[in-house]
Amino acid sequence: MTTTATTTTAAFPIPAVHSDDSVCIELRRLHRFFGKTKAVSDISFSVRRGQVFGYIGPNGAGKTTSMRILATLDLPSYGEAFVDGFSVINDPELVRHRLGYMPDAFGTYRDVNCWEYLDFFARSYGLVGRDRIRRLRWVLDFTGTRGMAEKPIRGLSKGMKQRLCLGRALIHDPAVLILDEPAAGLDPRARIELRRMIGELGARGKTVLVSSHILTELAEMCDSVGIIEQGRLLATGSVEEIQRERKQHRELVVRVLERTPELARHLAARDDCENLVVDGQLVRLEFSGNPQAQATLVRELILAGFPIVEVTARSKSLEDVFLQVTEGWVQ
Repeated sequence: MTTTATTTTAAFPIPAVHSDDSVCIELRRLHRFFGKTKAVSDISFSVRRGQVFGYIGPNGAGKTTSMRILATLDLPSYGEAFVDGFSVINDPELVRHRLGYMPDAFGTYRDVNCWEYLDFFARSYGLVGRDRIRRLRWVLDFTGTRGMAEKPIRGLSKGMKQRLCLGRALIHDPAVLILDEPAAGLDPRARIELRRMIGELGARGKTVLVSSHILTELAEMCDSVGIIEQGRLLATGSVEEIQRERKQHRELVVRVLERTPELARHLAARDDCENLVVDGQLVRLEFSGNPQAQATLVRELILAGFPIVEVTARSKSLEDVFLQVTEGWVQ
């Protein structure tokens, strides 16, 4: 499979594109300008086949703009993007057959039922005969809308409409899915079901790029994340990798029966313990060591005679990472 990059310029040289079957989404020095506003500014990242990638950023950060470029609904001012090895600029038709796009707002037709709605898109993608019927039934089963096949769309709840839109994105069995705020406005049960479906799609080998403001859910379902602000990609990788790069420490809470001030002084003398706070029988601190070093620390404290009742550890969450990496700027 051969891909072709756009013409390079001296201002923004684009690296040569090498086709790699393991990479399904790739952005290379992507820029998108609207007048003086840099909606997307020099963004580069890739997502491997079968991965779920979380795209995180405040409103106006450039998430939807770059997702629309991947979906061939917009063109970059400069740079390139590839879906399943094909250029969104040079091969948009090939990209559209390999990609399913679920926008944050989508049109539904009040006077048609769920089956007719999905059947329209199946026919648009050229599915015919038994293959079309088989695909329609699979999508209805997967999204949990089989029992509503004959129900008019106007009677669906918000959650069911989201399932239907996901089904529309899946109808042609794409290799890549772009989901823009799919959990927006859903109740807790609907969000749990959506998270389950996205996880299953990743397990089936689909490559999924999903944006969401619900960071706890992204942390549970995503293999890696990208954090964007003011059009710039600030960090990318797994939550653990970003934590290591940012030198974020594990939070420890040590509870003792007595000698709390002495324990605090003992810990403060160590190089791997910072920001100690004494709270009654508790000593809270940030610990820079790995889990093995943590186990060694607990053993040393016990041998030193401190009456330890409990030690709890908490790694920095995706929310913690997001707050540290971003500054809250909007465009």
